[in-house]
Amino acid sequence: MADRRAPAALVSGDIDDANGSQPDKPERHVHWSQSSDDHEDASSSDESLPLYTPPEANVSRAWANKGRASPRKLWLGLGYRLRSKFMMAMLMLLIPAVFYLTVLWAREQDLNAKWMPDRESLLFSRKPLPAPLERTWISSYKLPLRTQGRNIVDENGHRFKLSSINWYGASDELFVPGGLDIQHRSVIAETIKKMGFNSVRLPYSDELVIKNPVLEPRLVLANPDLEGLRAMDVFEAVTTALTDAGLAVIINNHITSATWCCGADPCDAGWANDHLGPLCRVKQTEEDWIQHWESVMERFVHNPLVIGADLRNEVRGLWGTMPWSKWAAAAEKCGNRLLKMKSDWLIIVEGTESANDVSGALDRPVRLDVENRLVYSAHGYKWSGWGSWQGRFAQRNYKSFVKTMRRNWAYLLDLDIAPVWFGELGAPNDPTVGDARYWKHLLQYLKSIDGDFGYWALNPRKPKNNEKESYSLVHDDWITPVLDYRMKDLQELMRQ
Repeated sequence: MADRRAPAALVSGDIDDANGSQPDKPERHVHWSQSSDDHEDASSSDESLPLYTPPEANVSRAWANKGRASPRKLWLGLGYRLRSKFMMAMLMLLIPAVFYLTVLWAREQDLNAKWMPDRESLLFSRKPLPAPLERTWISSYKLPLRTQGRNIVDENGHRFKLSSINWYGASDELFVPGGLDIQHRSVIAETIKKMGFNSVRLPYSDELVIKNPVLEPRLVLANPDLEGLRAMDVFEAVTTALTDAGLAVIINNHITSATWCCGADPCDAGWANDHLGPLCRVKQTEEDWIQHWESVMERFVHNPLVIGADLRNEVRGLWGTMPWSKWAAAAEKCGNRLLKMKSDWLIIVEGTESANDVSGALDRPVRLDVENRLVYSAHGYKWSGWGSWQGRFAQRNYKSFVKTMRRNWAYLLDLDIAPVWFGELGAPNDPTVGDARYWKHLLQYLKSIDGDFGYWALNPRKPKNNEKESYSLVHDDWITPVLDYRMKDLQELMRQ
């Protein structure tokens, strides 16, 4: 039988012509395997030999390789798809954000636009200030005062409505109530009374009590009898001038360090700052704070028209970190110490969150040793409410504004629990639309509840650098009232 096995040279492609002639190259030794179809090169493994693949197999393998992606390509593809989805999501978020910011910017532009006084305010500004009502003066009431439900009343149970104004300066850098270089203190007191106010909130700083410096003569130029006196003596003299004019006075501990209130300095955010260690220029414990109060109020024990103590101005913490319960406990301790000095005084406790929020008193009321002596107090300006989702008061509609007032403090009046004195409100004499909106809403609400109030402020100039006070209700001479929309609305509130 003919040998059908092909020579190894033929399989390996070493025969280059049909006649089987050999090329000039080294002879290869071939080992024949037991199988007639298998062979092995003695000098090389099977893997080194070229294999014959039919054309159809090559095509199938090419298509198979084409459909199989490498891991790197898979990751690249996945990353591309994820990036595309992320960019789309960001775009979907960015579009409403840009729209919201555009609307917000447009609204702020509207709020900052100049407000034009209404016809009634213009007419009011062209007429003489109406004479004050004697029935609102404290001399028409039988002292001492006390509380009864939502009202402050006299001995006979007649309501005494606080229509107050703030006269600041003793709480600031110069340690003296403003204007004593321009007018005699008794003239300023009579001006306040002619404007229709029946009471004055008079703030001081703890630093004034600690240092009690001799005042510079230039600061009391129009009051030569005060020259050479210390700050505490001048504070007492101003208080006496107010009460001699028939005005009730509420003393207010405004700030720890003698400076403009109220900034972001944590040293002045509360009644004590000893927990802050060396950070504070003027250091004060809770006991220091109470003793300062005692030093101030001992001068007025025998003055019946010093009717109360506003314990601390605008207690606050960073992002709501001042719990009401902590402040209420401190207020009780201080208030009870003062009531031991004179049990007739009204003890006024402001809310937290810069006096905006008295809601904690519903579940944790302040409890004093003497009954019917507690008055709560709230403050509010156009920027108040800035951390809430409803926005600042300047942005609110009336319904939203009233809802916040009732939740924060007016529930105490609605439920006839205790009086609430809105001890600070104010607006500039040249208002924006936002200023006017806040003011109109607040005055409308105070009129609707016949609320007690304290306007900020009398002063035409701030102590530091003699800066203009845009919230003032008198001109630079300290005797001429500013007759504008604010005075018009306040007159209406006073005369209810």
